[in-house]
Amino acid sequence: MTDVRIVTESLGGSALSRALRTGAAPATWMSAAPQSAEGWRARVTGRASERDWATLWRCLEPAITARGSARERLARVISDGGVVVTTGQQPGLFGGPIYTLSKAVSAVALADALQAATGVPTAPLFWAATDDADYAEASSTAVARIGGLDVLRATHAPPPGTPMSLAPLGELPDALSRLAAACGSSADPRPLELVREAYDDPSRSVGEAFVRLMRALLEPLGMPVLDASHEAVVTASQALLRRALESSGEVERALASRGAQIRAAGFDPQVEEVGGLSLVFGRDQSIKRRLAIGETPGPSMRLTPNVLLRPVVEHELLPTVAYVAGPGELAYFAQVGPLAQVLGVPMPLAVPRWSCTLVEPQIAELMKRLEATSEELRSEGTLEARLARGALDPAAGTALERLRAAFAEFPESMRETAEALGLERAVQGAAGALQHRADRLERRLLAAVKRRETELMTDVATLRAALRPRGEPQERVLNPVPILARHGLSLLGEMRDAARPHARAIVEGITR
Repeated sequence: MTDVRIVTESLGGSALSRALRTGAAPATWMSAAPQSAEGWRARVTGRASERDWATLWRCLEPAITARGSARERLARVISDGGVVVTTGQQPGLFGGPIYTLSKAVSAVALADALQAATGVPTAPLFWAATDDADYAEASSTAVARIGGLDVLRATHAPPPGTPMSLAPLGELPDALSRLAAACGSSADPRPLELVREAYDDPSRSVGEAFVRLMRALLEPLGMPVLDASHEAVVTASQALLRRALESSGEVERALASRGAQIRAAGFDPQVEEVGGLSLVFGRDQSIKRRLAIGETPGPSMRLTPNVLLRPVVEHELLPTVAYVAGPGELAYFAQVGPLAQVLGVPMPLAVPRWSCTLVEPQIAELMKRLEATSEELRSEGTLEARLARGALDPAAGTALERLRAAFAEFPESMRETAEALGLERAVQGAAGALQHRADRLERRLLAAVKRRETELMTDVATLRAALRPRGEPQERVLNPVPILARHGLSLLGEMRDAARPHARAIVEGITR
């Protein structure tokens, strides 16, 4: 067992995402999750018997190639007519931020809970969206270090529109070296070794490296990883994608209508409609582009879905009972419904993922020593100001307090004279100006203290980088590899266990 404290957090997200999770949005915008084990049993058995999934599994097997416990668990699902809980993520450098793993362990925990509640074999499955073409997002990751945040980058940018399955990694010696430095004195060398094994070949694609690393990390938890760019997935999804393209005019109207409903309710749609373009991407060579409404693709064109169409494709290819979604994904599920209705397919079900903060012992000790609170870390500059005031010469602090008190008393001391001369507003204005000058003086004093107290401010920067980098939740920014290296791969199992109460709450219909 590691000594990392795993803190379950509120998921957050946009107003639309929160409304969908709490039931404040119209019920027609998103499929409702069953509210009991009995309800889930009905959904699971219904989904398992919906079609001949075994044929689809045989088609998709080359895109999964699971090993070990992941292969065994998936084999039981296939042989016994079971179901899957899915989640996924587009590639991120060295695996991307912590929430990639938060989503994965959420799906594992939910699959475990559903299998226990229903008796139906249920496996988690990770959909690696390697068909994504957002190199800017895929090419960087951040690690915490003493004194702040270090952003690691890949620099071998492909032409715009290149899927990550075709984008070469390029040379990464600097990024790998800085990742190793961030790991420090590693208790477990395996995480860094797994990264190097996945990212050591410059000619390997960004997508392939990501898939290799995710398989190495997730398969021991019993979670297979599907490569969405694999020819098997492309072939299996072509019929649905061509149907979506043929219906693109109707889809556009349905999405425009739902977007208007979302805006009328006071929310912003997660995905903006783009007039004249379908939800289908086409690729003849190495560059994909979004196809126009009514466009007829050539016979050799490979079709892939956009972010709204992807859940529908996944739901059609796999016996998925639920997709474990982050806050942004939950919000765009409000726009998936009209699309599924036009295509005549069932609406996929999304459930919220578990969210966490990983607090390492040295960070917990630093937080205790600085007497820092979570609220101070959420507010930029608050902790620094408090510590700087504490380091200020007591005599200077007392003098400032006396100065402010004198300025506050000034209007009352001058009240009779000011009233007699009709200068009340001038006196109040002068008092306000004096208080402003006192505030400005204090800010300059505190800034000077911060420059002097370099060790103290370095501690604060270290704390912020570890727990609230860039003012955002830790799991949205930090790469998990250094934490795994310092405390061991068993932390993944502990994260899964920490996600179990969240999974049980979903099965039992308890709002969280």
